[in-house]
Amino acid sequence: MLEIKKYAAIDIGSNAIRLLVANIVIEEDKEPQFKKSSLVRVPIRLGADAFVLGKISPENTQRMIDAMEAFKLLMKVHSVEKCKACATSAMREASNGQEVANQILKKTGVEIDIIDGKKEAAIISSTDLNQLIESDASYLYVDVGGGSTELTVFSKGKIINSKSFKIGTVRLINNKKSENKVLFKEVQKWVESSTKGLKRISLIGSGGNINRLFKMSGRAQGKPISYIYLNAQYQFLKQMSYKERISELSLNPDRADVIVPATKIYLSAMKWSGARKIFVPKIGLSDGIIKSLYYNKL
Repeated sequence: MLEIKKYAAIDIGSNAIRLLVANIVIEEDKEPQFKKSSLVRVPIRLGADAFVLGKISPENTQRMIDAMEAFKLLMKVHSVEKCKACATSAMREASNGQEVANQILKKTGVEIDIIDGKKEAAIISSTDLNQLIESDASYLYVDVGGGSTELTVFSKGKIINSKSFKIGTVRLINNKKSENKVLFKEVQKWVESSTKGLKRISLIGSGGNINRLFKMSGRAQGKPISYIYLNAQYQFLKQMSYKERISELSLNPDRADVIVPATKIYLSAMKWSGARKIFVPKIGLSDGIIKSLYYNKL
């Protein structure tokens, strides 16, 4: 007997808002399969409000309301039976985050759960990494967002440490250099301590920027990219202007600036952990929301 359920996840990040619609294929005596059906991304940079002004602006509040109305129509067309919306760093740090969430609920009927960093890391690490993780190897899972970065250390198939840090691409762009230096030092200390003594360590990267970098590499899905390649890309991207990244690399305007600090975070994590390669499975918070929703963990 075959059953197909349609679930949706709304990921309200600091650089963009995403709607993921997934098919869950259920067969008797088999593990359920989670297959992406549709992914829609809208470039609403809430982090520019939250990390600079301290609150979500009326303009972006209205854009969020419009986005939720559009997502509702898309979910109706897809016949989605269950949905969960989660907001991360920007909304949880904005002084009016809950107020905006309440306004959106009143106007659209979409309830937004503003989750803390620990819960965000737990949802992300619940994604299906079984195809990547080898039982005798160690991994540092790095999810870079606009406002925060979630880090999880896996060893021998088990999670041994996990933490969320206030270091994200939009935040790095808006911060002073001295503030960023302190943030990087904090993450470096945690990574070095958490990966000490682990052999054969590799990175697993998630987030829109590493997905784009992987696409640019031309590597086959499932194959890792090396530290040497990523470092070369970082130097190349740094030398280009914002406009050149848009015109010559066809990057979206809201990707062309954040891709540089994102690459620096992944490279730094590789350097601090001693990893020489990074796997990019194209999974993230929205995938974790779908899975957690199915197993009634949200």
